Amino acid sequence: MNSVNLIGRLTRDPEVRYTTDSMAVARFSIAIDRPTKKDGEQQTDFPNIVCFGRRAENIERFIKKGKRVGVQGRI
Repeated sequence: MNSVNLIGRLTRDPEVRYTTDSMAVARFSIAIDRPTKKDGEQQTDFPNIVCFGRRAENIERFIKKGKRVGVQGRI
C-alpha cells in the first residue's frame, strides 16, 4: 500500500555516517524529470533519500554523482 518507485540521477555523492551502534546511514538526493506537456517547461523534482545498514555501505562503494539509480521504498 505505502510503496514508491523512483528512477533518477544522483545530484551529489552520497553522504554516509555511522550511528553509535556502527550502523551505516546514507543520505543523498536524486533528480527526477517530470514528463513535459506540449510546449511546456521542463520540471525536476529532488527527493531526499535515506538508506540504512548494508545497503548504505553498498551505496557508498558503488554509486557516485550523476549515476542513474532506481529506488524502491516507502514514504
